[in-house]
Amino acid sequence: MSEPIRVVLADDHELVLEGLRARLERVPEMRVVAAVTDGRVLVEHLETWRPDVLVLDLHMGEMDGYRVLQVIRERGLGVRVLVLTALSDVESWHRALELGAHGIALKTGAPRQVVEAIRQVAAGNVVFPQALQARLLQREASAADTLTEREREVWALIAEGLTTQEIARRLHLSENTVKFHCKNLYGKLGVSNRAEATRAWMQAHPED
Repeated sequence: MSEPIRVVLADDHELVLEGLRARLERVPEMRVVAAVTDGRVLVEHLETWRPDVLVLDLHMGEMDGYRVLQVIRERGLGVRVLVLTALSDVESWHRALELGAHGIALKTGAPRQVVEAIRQVAAGNVVFPQALQARLLQREASAADTLTEREREVWALIAEGLTTQEIARRLHLSENTVKFHCKNLYGKLGVSNRAEATRAWMQAHPED
């Protein structure tokens, strides 16, 4: 049998923690290793608990979920983060994703949806509400309109998985020129790395 998905829960509402823990304890492939209401306690012990998935609320006492995400990124921790929130505004969701969250789930959703979201995030997938998907597609489509023809070519080759050196050879450019185009298109798309640029390409070109 494969190892269970190790889950840490972080929410400043005890009832939410108790209900979610009870739900996950009935899922054979998941194991709740800790549940906390304080962001500072969470970041202090996260490396000891070594969860596969952190289920994180955005609003928590002195250290909120946004700051927790920043600390996780600064420390280079490998934990995948599913934000579980009651917030319904798309900008809050987008900010969490920009800070490194791997998924968004709503507290108003069915418990089975949260369980499935944890599975998906643990498997390396990105999950978020349909409302956010529509907004991201709209934003990326608008940003793509500002790309130059060369930046579009570089973007397409990034999505194919080519390295900087391979893109340079394909387009007969220097590696420094390719890096320059990458920096520009990342800024226009609002992404920070190749994986995010590839995901943006796939969302903008679902037929490819």
